[in-house]
Amino acid sequence: AYIRTLPLIPKPLVFGLHANADITKDQQEAGNLFRSILLTLPKQSSGGGTSTEDTVNGLVDQILSGMPEQYDLEAVNAAFPIVYEDSMNTCLRQECIRYNRLTSVIKTSLANVRKAVKGLVVMNKELEEVFSCMLVGKVPNLWLNQSYPSLKPLGSYVSDLVQRLNGFYEWINSRKAPEVFWISGFYFTQSFLTAASQNFARKWHIPIDLLGFRFEVQKGEVSVPEDGVLVDGLFLEGCRWCSEKDQLEESQDKVLHSSLPVLWLKPEKKSEIVTGEGQYRCPVYKTSARRGTLSTTGHSTNYVLSVDLTTGVPAQHWITRGVALLCQLDD
Repeated sequence: AYIRTLPLIPKPLVFGLHANADITKDQQEAGNLFRSILLTLPKQSSGGGTSTEDTVNGLVDQILSGMPEQYDLEAVNAAFPIVYEDSMNTCLRQECIRYNRLTSVIKTSLANVRKAVKGLVVMNKELEEVFSCMLVGKVPNLWLNQSYPSLKPLGSYVSDLVQRLNGFYEWINSRKAPEVFWISGFYFTQSFLTAASQNFARKWHIPIDLLGFRFEVQKGEVSVPEDGVLVDGLFLEGCRWCSEKDQLEESQDKVLHSSLPVLWLKPEKKSEIVTGEGQYRCPVYKTSARRGTLSTTGHSTNYVLSVDLTTGVPAQHWITRGVALLCQLDD
């Protein structure tokens, strides 16, 4: 009789999760349902209204008109030459090369889709996949193969890409590195972290293999530190940061993600970095998928690093909650 009084669907608290976990589960189930429905939609329109070809042509024009020009690598090389003291110049140049490669694939595929719709070129398998994905608001695999990891739908992906491109244009036009780096905007985040460590290692003549990062969440106005870098653009999933107490706190109801204030990444010798009991080693991922593969560089395609954050409860509490930092959200 007692067993029958228990709820059929147990609450997240039974498993040590926050009540917001129910919302996340429902969102994932709804997303899977709608993706399955989209697969059943016909690719050709029937009756009146705008045809699928006109819809795709409109999207092509909209994306191409909002896409900035490719970076002038010669101008970037002249403004940011390779120097021993500043590895950020090398990082910037590599990012420009990667984004040029990605935007070239996007612009070429969109131009070819437009031609294929008009019958000027053959609609091959790749172009057909791009065409179909644009109809349902999905990022084509042709783009993702040359892209940074992203789970965003097509519209949000394009907006995010344009924001990233404009961010590097601001860096280039200002002729100096930004005071606070938007860590989410890097195509290959590990190269940025390596550059930050390398600058410190060369300045103080310390082998880079002996270095790690000490982390400090900033409050109020920030100033450029003598060593290390300031970064922003990180989102906490599973909890929030309390600026008054300078520690992790439970998420507010119905608030799934919260922004982490500006974070100072200060290189130090690993032997001098001590992680105390009052800290949670929070993993940082590029997307909410929290999984990736090892690339040819030996780095994960999704995991970035782990950040030590102050907590007033045992770290196991946040481990059970599944707390992590994300470089970008899914919407």
